[in-house]
Amino acid sequence: MSSTPDPRPNTRILIIDDHLLFAQSLELTLSLEGYDVRRLALPDVGGSMSTLRSLALRSNARIALLDLDLGRFGDSMSLIAPLAQVGTNVVVVTASTDRGRWGACLNQGARKVLSKAGPLQETLSTVRRLHLGLPVMTNVELESLLEAWRSHRIVTDDMRRRLELLTPRERQILACLVEGRNVRQIARTAVVSEATVRTQVKSILSKLEVSSQLAAVSLAHHASWQHGA
Repeated sequence: MSSTPDPRPNTRILIIDDHLLFAQSLELTLSLEGYDVRRLALPDVGGSMSTLRSLALRSNARIALLDLDLGRFGDSMSLIAPLAQVGTNVVVVTASTDRGRWGACLNQGARKVLSKAGPLQETLSTVRRLHLGLPVMTNVELESLLEAWRSHRIVTDDMRRRLELLTPRERQILACLVEGRNVRQIARTAVVSEATVRTQVKSILSKLEVSSQLAAVSLAHHASWQHGA
C-alpha cells in the first residue's frame, strides 16, 4: 500500500523576530515538526524596514511568524500587507497586549495574532491549521478584534487632531519633553527664559487637553507622534 508523501517539507515558514532565543526555539520546534523553516536574520547595524520587507518577500514563505515590535526597526505592521498580498499567511506573535493593535494587524491582512505569553502549542496548532488550509479564527473573535481596532483608531485620530494644533515651536518643545528634558534644560538649549518655556508648555497642555507634561508625553506616544512627521 503506497503512503501519501508528507507535504510539510514543502511548507516554508519564515520567522521574523528580534528576540533571538524565542526565534531559535520556534525554529527548532517547527523544524522537528518537519517544516522548511527559515529565520530572517536582522542586521546588527544598518538596514531598514524596507530592507526587511524585501528580504521577507524574497523568501517565498507560505507562513510568516512575525514579531510586532522589531527592536531598533520599530513597529513591523507595515510588513503584513505586502506579505499577505503575495499569498503569505501572516501570524503575528507579539508581547503587546493592546487589542487595538491586534485588530489593526488583522485589518492589514494577518490571519491571526498570538501572545508570546501563551503556550508554544498554540503557535504550533495555528501553523498546522494553516498548513492544512483550515480557519484559525472564529468570526466572533475576528469581529471583536476589528471592533477594538476601530475604537482605537477613533481615539488615535482625535489625539492626532489635537497634536496638529501645535505650532512649530510647540512641536519642538513637545519633542524635548518626549526625550525626557525638563523646562530648565529646554530653556538653556533654546537660549530663552524658563518663564517663556513654561508659557509654551502651558499652551501645549491646553491644546492637547491634558493636565500635565507626563500626560502630554503619554498622548504623543499613544498617537505614535514624531516631531516633523
